[in-house]
Amino acid sequence: MREGVSGERAGDVAVRATGGVSRLRARLADERSKARARAARAGAAADRLAVRLEMFKVRVLPASMLADRVQPGADEPEGWRFLRRPALLGFVALCAIAVGASLPSSPFKLDMSGTWFFGEPPPGGSSESFMLFGLVAVYGGLVLLIRVWYGLMKALARRPGVPVRYLGWILALWIVPMLVVAPIFSRDVYSYAAQGEMVSRHINPYDYGPYTLGAGPYVNPVDPLWLNTPAPYGPLFLLMDGFFADVSLHHMLATVVLLRFSAVAGVALIAACVPALARSFGKDHGPVYVMAVLNPLIILMLVGAAHNDALMLGLLVAGVTAARYRHPVWGVLLCALAAAIKVPAAIGIVYIGWEWTGPGLSWRQRVRPLARAGAIGSAVVLGLSVVSGLGIGWIANLDTPGTVRSWLAPATGIGMLLSGVLHGAGLTGVSMTTVLSGTRVLGLSAAAGLSVYLLFKSDRVGAVRAMGISMLLFVVLGPVVQPWYLTWGVVLLAPVAAGKLRAVLVALSALSPFIGLPGGRTLLDELIHYNPIAVAAALLVLLGVLVAPIGRWSSSWADPWVSEELVRSPG
Repeated sequence: MREGVSGERAGDVAVRATGGVSRLRARLADERSKARARAARAGAAADRLAVRLEMFKVRVLPASMLADRVQPGADEPEGWRFLRRPALLGFVALCAIAVGASLPSSPFKLDMSGTWFFGEPPPGGSSESFMLFGLVAVYGGLVLLIRVWYGLMKALARRPGVPVRYLGWILALWIVPMLVVAPIFSRDVYSYAAQGEMVSRHINPYDYGPYTLGAGPYVNPVDPLWLNTPAPYGPLFLLMDGFFADVSLHHMLATVVLLRFSAVAGVALIAACVPALARSFGKDHGPVYVMAVLNPLIILMLVGAAHNDALMLGLLVAGVTAARYRHPVWGVLLCALAAAIKVPAAIGIVYIGWEWTGPGLSWRQRVRPLARAGAIGSAVVLGLSVVSGLGIGWIANLDTPGTVRSWLAPATGIGMLLSGVLHGAGLTGVSMTTVLSGTRVLGLSAAAGLSVYLLFKSDRVGAVRAMGISMLLFVVLGPVVQPWYLTWGVVLLAPVAAGKLRAVLVALSALSPFIGLPGGRTLLDELIHYNPIAVAAALLVLLGVLVAPIGRWSSSWADPWVSEELVRSPG
């Protein structure tokens, strides 16, 4: 009996314990649900408070303080008002460069009477403080321009869809100071003008140098290195050059002005085609436009120095764009016209022919369209050579730029170093000319070999990317490296560059304006002999330009390119 009673009591205890646990679980679940409800109510209250706070800010704060928080669209003109600041800052930078380069005795332009409308050297020379001001203005302007350019490129990468016309207005504004200033950083345009005068007087520039004209306003400004050097440029450029000399009534300065306007026309053609080329690759045109058109190299070296590379590049980009939109014949014709300005543009004919029938084909299947493109291009260039009456002598003159010996070109620098070592070892029988010829041939052979490899791998690399890299290879491994030569590859690669390649283009564009820049040695010499207080003040000004903030438009939000690299990295 006692055992039965004990079992019943144990069962009751177990039942009561189970019921207590269930009630405890139910109570805990009820408490959790109530806590979630309270949290939801608190979150809703916080959201309402945040909305009301934002409404209060919109009503109270000035619109300028809220501009950075809006993602502008292509149809919202007010959303792009931030572009005014970089536009004006870039204009100020270029005005500083123009003013500094225009001062008498400036090392950044030709210091000779009659070579421009103002800025002629004074009879007694310039004061030290005056020259120091010019040097600081030019270098400070360069630093500011590069900062504004890079900041604008990052800003438009964060804010896609900028209307092209706004960028066009920035380009027009930035070009104005370069139209006013004398040709800067190079004297090549004076050689162009002299060659145009030769054509107008029926003297073949492929056979003679400008000195054939005799002393005069056309010949005096020409660099002595080129006085007896025949022209290496194509027949189309020399035809146009001679036309400018005739239209200007044989006035040297008027001819130079017309040549600069032709460079502006070439840049305008690049600006017109780059957005369409970027869209053909699915890229937003804003950052590409800034990289390819508003690039300091374009503004300073093509417009400021009035190099004919602007026309060549404009026609080349137009041809590549036409080919991208399935008009290969027009593409070949435009590239042939570009090659009739300067021969490097002929690479466009090769790539258009290679890609004519589409990707994924064997090299045997590409031979016929490549030959067709070559025949069309050759017919255009040879036809212009015959019509001009100048012949094809320019082909034999293509090594003319190699007359320059610069340490900046690896093939030339290695040759000069090797020649010095040989002479130091007593091997004086080997001339520097022989050594340079060998290293330069090796450099060009390497560039040619790598370019052929890129051509065969263009389906994987991308035709435009392979073309642009090939152009850079021929510049870097060629006999001479000039800053404006780098624009050949930078402009072509801008629509397709990403990651490390884009970083290389940015570095080249930012550093190249300082490569071989006249005035650098003068600046160092003057720093040693000038008043230390004036030198310290100049250095402080340059440091201020380098580190001073230029506005939230260039630094707000995360850098999209850094974010892109983080997304791509496997880690």
